[in-house]
Amino acid sequence: MTTSETIIQHLKSLPESEQREILDFVEFLKFRDQRSTTPEEDTSWSEFSLSSAMRGMEDEENSYTRGDLKESF
Repeated sequence: MTTSETIIQHLKSLPESEQREILDFVEFLKFRDQRSTTPEEDTSWSEFSLSSAMRGMEDEENSYTRGDLKESF
């Protein structure tokens, strides 16, 4: 019996809700395997995302003063 056949045999014996969980996991594995980005590409996207999110903030008025900086426990 092949691995696929064994999985299917076990899968058929599970309730529908657990079969859906397994489907979610299989889709996650497929998505993870399809990702072909390298760590360098991930870093580039992170830097781009951060710079896009912060764009224009340098022109905003500073709404905090040194007096706002205090510790509280």
